[in-house]
Formats: sequence, structure tokens, C-alpha cells
Amino acid sequence: MTDKQAKRNIESREDVALLVRSFYKKIRKVSELGPFFNTIILDWEGHFELLTDFWETQLFLKRKYQGNPITKHQEVDKKMNQTITSEHFGLWLNLWFETIDSLFEGERAWIAKNRAQKMSTMLFLEIYRHRNK
Repeated sequence: MTDKQAKRNIESREDVALLVRSFYKKIRKVSELGPFFNTIILDWEGHFELLTDFWETQLFLKRKYQGNPITKHQEVDKKMNQTITSEHFGLWLNLWFETIDSLFEGERAWIAKNRAQKMSTMLFLEIYRHRNK
């Protein structure tokens, strides 16, 4: 997207899919984050659909997502020898914000950032608490 192109609000599943795909294209290349995703996720197309469902549920309040992100993240942490840190979530969050800002603006863009910020804190706390069980 060039500077001359107007950004728009996130308005459809197609917009959510663009956001998810653009974001994970970047994530997979980040040396601190890529190994978590590239080691665990074997079916990227299925993962994109799942995450598009998740974010569509978050942004449009459509009950498409059926899953438990807390247990999924706890399982990933266990598979990765409990090496996920709050810094990883900070990098993830910064890249999420950057991706949103490069593609979208408006109320749903703000909601996507706000929800991700809250989720990143909650997920890390749940991962950490699960380690001590």
C-alpha cells in the first residue's frame, strides 16, 4: 500500500484474512518468533482459517471461532520447553500493531489492537501460571 492510498476500516472477513496473512508472513521471518510458529504449525492454510475465524469473532462478534487459545498457547510453551517470554509477546504485539497500521485505520483497527494487547498479557500470565502446576 502506498502513502497515497487511503486506509480503511476493517469491514469484512476478507479484510481480517488480509490482516492475518500479512501479519503471519512477517512473524515467520522474525528470528525471535518464527521458530515458535514454524516448528508447531504444520498446516498454515488451516491455521490462517482458524485465526481468521478467531479475529472475525473478536471484531464482528460472530461466533465462528471454536477453540481455547489459552490451552493452545500453554501446549506450545510446553512443546518449546517453556521458553516463551513476555518479550516474545511484546515483539508479537508490536508487529501486530505495525501490520494493522500499514493496512487499516478506524474503530475496528483500534479494537484489534486493544484486544490483542489485553490477550497478550492474559495469555502470558496463563502460560506462566500453567508452568507451576
